Formats: sequence, structure tokens, C-alpha cells
Amino acid sequence: MDAVVSARCLVIGAGALGNEVVKNLVLSGVGSITVVDMDEVVLSNLNRCVFFRPEDASAGNHKSQVIEHRAKELNDTVEIKAIVGRVQELPSERFKEHDLVFGCLDNVAARLHSNAHSYFNGIPYIDGATMGTSGKVQVVIPPSTPCLQCAMNRTHYKLMEKRFSCTGKDVTFFEPKMAAEITTTSAVAAVQVREGLKLVSGKKDRCIENIWYYDGLANRSEILEVELDPECSIHSK
Repeated sequence: MDAVVSARCLVIGAGALGNEVVKNLVLSGVGSITVVDMDEVVLSNLNRCVFFRPEDASAGNHKSQVIEHRAKELNDTVEIKAIVGRVQELPSERFKEHDLVFGCLDNVAARLHSNAHSYFNGIPYIDGATMGTSGKVQVVIPPSTPCLQCAMNRTHYKLMEKRFSCTGKDVTFFEPKMAAEITTTSAVAAVQVREGLKLVSGKKDRCIENIWYYDGLANRSEILEVELDPECSIHSK
């Protein structure tokens, strides 16, 4: 339990997945959390984000700051800090200040950035993603496991410079997409945090070694194998 209380977690993204990850971390007793996000709360967020309220959307409050305030209602002993901005603006040194990095992002470029900086600094990166009723979790433990970039394909690279948003506000690229679905988000976030708790508890050997894939409609979850890519620029460094 002491290892969990002393754990320092960086959560990148404060949308539906970020809300659930922070909630699970706080209730699990994690002592220190930093939340990074650039966006403001909008009405469409409310049906899938446990920390957001209608007044947050009306006031245009920043997501990370709302989470900083509301998470303390669950556990007032947690040390939680909000950073308003893009993860690409976060100095690399900030990654070193944490024991775990949780990726709760909705775009490829930011996820690869988080993966690269976590790997470079030797910090485990736990990436989560959802699309409707399906989702996935990948645990990247440097230097022994494949990283996020190892699993990339051509489609991912085409999307790399596109930032998706449910609102289309302040983005370089907007395309309507399937909104987050709360039961899927809850399942993926739960697995992310469970893997993080294994890591801080010294159970690295019990973590997901490849990609855990979840399909809510088919009532199925499975492990998809990922090989370490020797041509991956992250590993070649």
C-alpha cells in the first residue's frame, strides 16, 4: 500500500478516459497525480465524464482544472495538479518527475509524443484508446517491451498530424467521429489503472505484454501480439 500512496502519476488527457483513470487512481489511494489537457468542458462531455458539471460547460472551465478541484472530493489527501496546455509543450523533464504515465488521448500525434518522451526517460507508459464499444490498452515498459510506435501502421501515420475533437473547436483538423461510450471507457480505464498498480507494486511480470483488445458488442476481449520493431526510431536510439 505504501508503494501506491507514494506513486506519482502523469495523466495526459482529461476527457472521458482521463476522468475515469483519475477517478480510479484517486480511489485506489495514489498520492500524487498531474493532469495535462488543453481543452475546455463542453455540454457534450457531460454524459461520459464523472467530474464535469453543466456549470463547467457554461463557464468554459478547463478540463484539467475541473478534475484538480473535483478529485479532492473523493479523497482530500491526494496531491493533484492541473496543467492547461498541449502535451507537446510539456518539458521532457516533467516526465522524469513521475513513476507512471497514462495516455488518455484522442489523437495519434500526441500519443506518439507521450510514448517517445516516456520511453526516453525510462518511465512506463500505459496507453488507452476507445472507439465506440471497442477499446484497447498497451503497456510500454522501457526498455524491454514493444512501444506504441512499434504497433503503428500506414493509416496511423496518415492521421498523425490530425487532431480529432467532438466539437471541432480550436483544432487543425475536424472530422465527425464516434463519441466515447461510458461503459467502454470505464472498462479500458479500469484495465489501465490495474496495470499501473501492478507496476508500482513490483508485479511487472504480471502486466499485459502485448495489446489488450476489448469488443463490447461481441462480448470478447483478447490479447493481440505486438513484436518489437528493430526499425522503430524509439528503440534505435
